[in-house]
Amino acid sequence: MGELLEMRNIFKRFGATVALDDVSIDLDYGEVVALVGENGAGKSTLMKILSGSYANGTYEGEIYIDQKPQMFKSSGDSEAAGIEMIYQEISLHLDLTVAENMFLGCYPKKFGFVVDNKKMHENAKKYLEIVGLDVSSKEMVRNLSTSQQQLLCIAKAISRKPKLLVLDEPTSALTEVDCQILIKIIKNLKAEGISSIYISHKLEEVFQVADRISVLRDGKLISTNMAKDVSTNSMIEDMVGRKISTMFPKEEVERGGVLFSAKNVTVPHPYVSHKNIVEDVSFDVHRGEILGIAGLVGSGRSELVNAIFGAIKKTDGETFMNGKKINISSPNQAIEYNIGLLTEDRKKSGIVESMTIRENMTLANLGGISKNGVIIRARENEASNAYSKRLNLKHGAMTDGITSLSGGNQQKVILAKWLMKNVELLILDEPTRGIDVGAKVEIYKIMTELAKKGMGVVMISSELPELLAMSDRIIVLGNGNINGEFDRQDFSPSEIMHAATGV
Repeated sequence: MGELLEMRNIFKRFGATVALDDVSIDLDYGEVVALVGENGAGKSTLMKILSGSYANGTYEGEIYIDQKPQMFKSSGDSEAAGIEMIYQEISLHLDLTVAENMFLGCYPKKFGFVVDNKKMHENAKKYLEIVGLDVSSKEMVRNLSTSQQQLLCIAKAISRKPKLLVLDEPTSALTEVDCQILIKIIKNLKAEGISSIYISHKLEEVFQVADRISVLRDGKLISTNMAKDVSTNSMIEDMVGRKISTMFPKEEVERGGVLFSAKNVTVPHPYVSHKNIVEDVSFDVHRGEILGIAGLVGSGRSELVNAIFGAIKKTDGETFMNGKKINISSPNQAIEYNIGLLTEDRKKSGIVESMTIRENMTLANLGGISKNGVIIRARENEASNAYSKRLNLKHGAMTDGITSLSGGNQQKVILAKWLMKNVELLILDEPTRGIDVGAKVEIYKIMTELAKKGMGVVMISSELPELLAMSDRIIVLGNGNINGEFDRQDFSPSEIMHAATGV
């Protein structure tokens, strides 16, 4: 159907840092090109140029749509050219309805100036059906789950009738079922001649959806190949610039005694009154064990661990550490008992965006770097530099803002925060969401190291291959209850999914 997009010889600098170095990509009508690479490789920067977020004149190079040169000064210019962006970070107005969010800025009108509410809701229903989102167009967005909000963003983009969809980690907040719905949508759009640029760290999705795969590393285009001609190993090697012997560096560790116990924990539903999202749940974590928690979105996984950590209230249940009953009503108390939690949403509750890399890293260990209530800068520098080296953190100065780091490196800073505190129980809620393959492998190695030292590790993950590869034991939550428990020798993907769905 002909060439839709060409980006020629793109250079982008931030001060002395070269973020993009002579990158060129192209895209035909009805084609899906996957853009892959580690965090910080330049993928999002390239797409911000295409979206107009980085205006013409702030970069070098040329953009052509339908072989006509473009000079986008704003995101509005890009949208006018038929380009719609779907970002990993959800941006919706929580106190507007689903339909109002979908058509914000382009409401259907009657009499030329009055919003046609009837038509708006009728149109919204049509696009909700396309993405398989079973909610009322009149529902407030605040009441939707993260997965539902992401599907709404996709419906909103499709409603604009774009020529090109750019999807930046679109499935990071989606369930496995919703992921498959999205892949089907992209294929249907492709059949209609609509193109897509698909950015994802989930490589199995890339092979399902892409016609071609382009790999970026350190701001340079390393390779572009037909998906059918690429192997997973060769793609990973292009991404990280080295061979990875194994994706999941799991080691067998002798399991010790019970470190932590939760008994009959009940947590109220955050949105529905008089209903519990976790009901009478009990489990143990042993020393040297990685306990996986599986379940679908809404099963209560995050609510369970946040209640244990004291971040949200539970209405019933007891917790024990080393056989002794402990009472936790706040995260500060959990930290005193040497429990750490890497939260699902690192931007909301994992990092402090106004603080530096160093300050975020030492936040949970202020007592260890201070004297008489005053921070000793030499201790702070020594501790942060040591853990930066240990975790292979990629950064500028330690005094740079935490937001200057890629998502994977931000995740490492949060991990360093808990390792510096010498916690005994570390709870990881979606620790590899939205981070690249290389960073994932490094986090898996850290988990194994912690287990070998006799710590207890709890990992929540929506990626079943990750759970199966790294866990010693898996409990499965469904509708707030434990629907199954599996030891490593008994792991079965189908049985775990059956337990998660309650079938």
